[in-house]
Amino acid sequence: MATGTNIHTYFEGTWHKGDLSVMKAADHGAWLGTTVFDGARLFDGLAPDVEAHCARINRSAAALMITPTVDADRMVEIVREGLAFYPKGAAVYIRPMYWALAGDDLGIIPLKDATGFAISLEEIPMAPPEAASTLTRTRFRRPVLEDNVVNAKAGCLYPNNARMMAEARSKGFGNALVADAIGNVAETASANVFMVKDGEVFTPVPNGTFLAGITRARHMDNMRNEGMKVNEAVLSFDDFHAADEVFLSGNMMKVTPISAFDDTTYRVGGNGNPVTQRVREMYWDWAASQKA
Repeated sequence: MATGTNIHTYFEGTWHKGDLSVMKAADHGAWLGTTVFDGARLFDGLAPDVEAHCARINRSAAALMITPTVDADRMVEIVREGLAFYPKGAAVYIRPMYWALAGDDLGIIPLKDATGFAISLEEIPMAPPEAASTLTRTRFRRPVLEDNVVNAKAGCLYPNNARMMAEARSKGFGNALVADAIGNVAETASANVFMVKDGEVFTPVPNGTFLAGITRARHMDNMRNEGMKVNEAVLSFDDFHAADEVFLSGNMMKVTPISAFDDTTYRVGGNGNPVTQRVREMYWDWAASQKA
């Protein structure tokens, strides 16, 4: 089932209209979970950092021992060909994907150069600036490299994210604030996280348990270029309860304000979360500056 509408699929060298079937039942990725993907966005006629996202999927594939088959620059060209199918002003989610086709004699290790590739484009609206979410704690944690392929944007990681999210939703919250293996805050079930305290911005230091996202890095660059103090630090749940503002950073919606973390509430809108609002403004300004 697709998330969005007006889908176009690139597969086997050409674009197809619709949600095309691309994987077979015996494909390694179908039964052993060797799939990777990445996500970029088209909005307001802009596709910021699409090059970085296309480069990252090739790194993710290599981390899962899947052979990347499309050069990142060529992948960008294919994406732009597909985006031409959409009307001006469309908001499109851009998802390149690889999966392993076959394994070794036991079927476990992906075979070199046996790789499936597709790109899915689908219209998904951007959230309005005032659209906020809420957070709660979850009993599930982020794995470490010894447990799973946390150095890749891999499909096999997402069942764990899904149970985090499901637990949060069952408690009446929109998302989960998630700990790493030793109990420090890592990220949320779906995005990187920032907090603001006394005008300074803090985000969990990358420790190998979560992907430090492309959009996260873009926000940090934008804030530092404007003279804001941004800290990567070891952060506890108590730090988030004591924060003045909390916001999420992810490719899907770029900036999502947080209005509550369990029984702690934060002001959203008006003058309640000025740093969050400014981060969003800076991102849109930066994206517009990249338009050719």
